[in-house]
Amino acid sequence: MKGHVARKRFGQNFLIDQAIIGAIVSSIDPQRGDTVVEIGPGLGAITEPLLARLDHLHVVEIDRDLIARLKKQYPPARMSIHEGDALAFDFASIGRDLRLVGNLPYNISTPLLFHLAEYVSIVRDMHFMLQKEVVERMVAEPGESDFSRLSVMLQYRFHLEWLIDVPPESFDPPPKVQSAVVRLIPKDVAELTAKSQEKLAQVVQTAFSQRRKMLRNTLKGTLNDAGFAELGIDPTWRPEDVAVADYVRIANYLT
Repeated sequence: MKGHVARKRFGQNFLIDQAIIGAIVSSIDPQRGDTVVEIGPGLGAITEPLLARLDHLHVVEIDRDLIARLKKQYPPARMSIHEGDALAFDFASIGRDLRLVGNLPYNISTPLLFHLAEYVSIVRDMHFMLQKEVVERMVAEPGESDFSRLSVMLQYRFHLEWLIDVPPESFDPPPKVQSAVVRLIPKDVAELTAKSQEKLAQVVQTAFSQRRKMLRNTLKGTLNDAGFAELGIDPTWRPEDVAVADYVRIANYLT
């Protein structure tokens, strides 16, 4: 890889499959003046085809060697390099109507998705490559074993679309897992009916903290039988049986 050794601690696996790269960039469909932010550009597999279609690109990168390489390759007029950890980065500092893209490090993908969900008001869309099993959890329906806290919190805020499956041999080094590309489009403010995002997050986290138990047990001390009856929610359901809208109703009832 032109002298750069993939770093395990940064979860680096570099995309090398040109057909997949082309499919990802086509899915994003960047327009000249768009404010696109690439998280973890790595060796530039998606960076170069994006820049071919953009006036300017923002990148967030933590690896100093890769930052040095990017600075040599691209002048500031074409690329703004934000050095640091995407998990701690303030995306609002770049502006509004952001389009976020990236082959996200699998070791931090779930906390990173929760971090990025805080920026829905300034984001137009997100296109991410993730471990396939994470995408399965993101798009899972109530009643499926993959339905989780991640499913509820992301489906509450975004319209999700599973776009492309990516096999391990599309990378160097090949990861031990399957990958997939997903699109997230923030929902309109009118669709976000929770009176308190904090209360919703708290209810969902509490419910899924013991996912094999019934809601009556996991939400004990939070919601009593009278509350379940008033909401028309069966207290013997397990957390994965409850629809996103019902979690919102529980949170609003408690707010």
